Amino acid sequence: MNIVAISGSLRKDSFNTMLLRSLSELAPAGMDISIADISTLPMYDQDAEVSFPAAAQALKDAIEKADGIIIATPEYNRSIPGVLKNAIDWASRPWGQNSFAGKPVLTMGVSVGKLGTALAQAHLKQILTYLDMKVIGQPELYLGPAQELFDAAGNLTEESTKDTLAKALGVLASRVA
Repeated sequence: MNIVAISGSLRKDSFNTMLLRSLSELAPAGMDISIADISTLPMYDQDAEVSFPAAAQALKDAIEKADGIIIATPEYNRSIPGVLKNAIDWASRPWGQNSFAGKPVLTMGVSVGKLGTALAQAHLKQILTYLDMKVIGQPELYLGPAQELFDAAGNLTEESTKDTLAKALGVLASRVA
C-alpha cells in the first residue's frame, strides 16, 4: 500500500515533518509512506499549466500512484500555510485532472499548543472535500504540545501518541482496502 505524505511546513526543524517521519515505524505491515517534497514548487499560476512545471508534475504523479494521502499541517493565522495550499492547487490542476479525486486522506497536525491545528485542519478538510477526497473524520489528530512529544533528534517519544497514530494509520489502511 503506497501512501504519500505531505507536510504543510518547509521549516527545517518542522514538528509536522518530524511527525510524518515517525509514521513509517508505526504503520501496519505492507504500508509504505513516502514524504513528498513541496519545497521546489513554484507559486501556482494558471498560465503555467501550459508547460506544467516538473516539480508540480512529479507531485501529481506521486499522488496519482498513491493509494492514500496523509497531510500534516501547522496552523498559520487560523488556516493552512500558503505552501500547502500551493501544493494542493498544483496537484488538483489543470481543471478536470485532479490527482486527489477519490483518494482517502488522513489529516493531522502538531503544534506547541494543545489544539493549535484544529482550525487549520477544519479548513483543510473543507478544501479536500471539495476536491472529492475521502476525508477520514475520525480520529482527529490535533497533537501537542510538540516540545513534549519529540526528543532533540526529532524522534517521537510519547507512547500514547504513538498508539493513537498507529490506530489512525490502521483506519487509513482500512479505507484504502
